[in-house]
Amino acid sequence: MTRPTVRLRPKAEARALRHGFPWVYADELVTDRRTQALAPGTLAVLEDAERRALGLVTVNVSSKIIARMLDRDPEAAIDEGWFAERLTRALALRERLFDQPFYRLVHAEADGLPGVVIDRFGEAAVIQPNAAWADAHLPELEAALVRVTGVTTVVKNGTGRARGLEGLAEETVVLRGGLSAPVPVPMNGATYMADLTGGQKTGLFYDQRPNHAFAARLGRGGSVLDVFTHVGGFALAALAGGAERALAVDASGPALALAEAGAKLAGLGDRFETRQADAFQALEALGAEGARFDLVICDPPAFAPAKPALEAGLRAYERLARLAAPLVAPGGYLVLCSCSHAADLSAFRNASARGIGRGGRRGQLIHTGFAGPDHPILPQLAESGYLKSLFFRLDG
Repeated sequence: MTRPTVRLRPKAEARALRHGFPWVYADELVTDRRTQALAPGTLAVLEDAERRALGLVTVNVSSKIIARMLDRDPEAAIDEGWFAERLTRALALRERLFDQPFYRLVHAEADGLPGVVIDRFGEAAVIQPNAAWADAHLPELEAALVRVTGVTTVVKNGTGRARGLEGLAEETVVLRGGLSAPVPVPMNGATYMADLTGGQKTGLFYDQRPNHAFAARLGRGGSVLDVFTHVGGFALAALAGGAERALAVDASGPALALAEAGAKLAGLGDRFETRQADAFQALEALGAEGARFDLVICDPPAFAPAKPALEAGLRAYERLARLAAPLVAPGGYLVLCSCSHAADLSAFRNASARGIGRGGRRGQLIHTGFAGPDHPILPQLAESGYLKSLFFRLDG
């Protein structure tokens, strides 16, 4: 087949690409009129400055990530069979890790599908095609997904910041099958209700699964405050693990309704309370009330999704820690989380420690948690390891 060719600039680092780095930035590629004319998502052969082929890439000249490596073979056919091969490999890992089909099946570049996220919910799956090439090849991806996994319902969730950066429109649509109600998801002994068409992202965040489990151990026999709870997050896991009571705070009424439904379904409703409020306002109000909890968790959305937002994001994390720390009972535990790509572990940890100190507390950092193994990290791409969860035991 005849494909267009794109070429690295002489000063671009071709060695990193040969060693597994999957992206080419806009300032690394020759962008002549021919390249500029390529439609978003076009497949092209990437060459180094000496015109040696590096592999098959997808090109989007309107994105800062102008090219994404798809295959080391520049002649690879990106068809249903190609997708099926990658999905089969991804599925083998998840089936080794989990007894039930509830997990992240595809974690973008780390699973060989750049810009693609797929979460599985039993017989249903939600695809997030966050790159132009994936949007263009969605029919082949969907067909391969059904063939490999046997799911009967497939949802396209075309929302989020990443699609905007790729110049893609937002839309959520059921591609196959049907959904009449939220899907119950068993996890860590709790039941979560996932709204696959109207919830945040794919409907549930699987990445915190191991951190939910660790926090549940800390919450046994005590009281729990879960801020930014979404559909029950840490709170339901803690109750399933033996916590006496839990208060879940979120700004979204629909998300809290799903959390309450999950608590009721698992028989935890009598120990579960919700409060719809802005998180910072709720923390201030609870402080004014003199409330104390044995375990406090703050799991906010990304305050620093990109480098321009880093300073403001770190201030927000510090403020969150400052407001949360006084709510922890003597000898209790504080869990602070960040899913910000731009804030690395060191910066986030320092901001959290400053906030705890400004809140009048001192503590031990007893554990640092990351995303579960169904969210693998591509070693060459630091951005694929975005989640950080810090577990502190505060002074008595």
